[in-house]
Amino acid sequence: MLKLSVEEYSRLQGYMLLVEKDSEVYKAMKVRYTELKIILTASGVNLTELDRIKE
Repeated sequence: MLKLSVEEYSRLQGYMLLVEKDSEVYKAMKVRYTELKIILTASGVNLTELDRIKE
């Protein structure tokens, strides 16, 4: 589960960097981004190196 979450988190960030921050698509992805960030942080993953969005 942890491996899948890290992969999804990384993939999602790539998509987020491709769209405008004001778009509805970005806002929808931001919800999942936040969920994954919480899951990974609670699992003890250091997101310093993985986080490209920095929000």
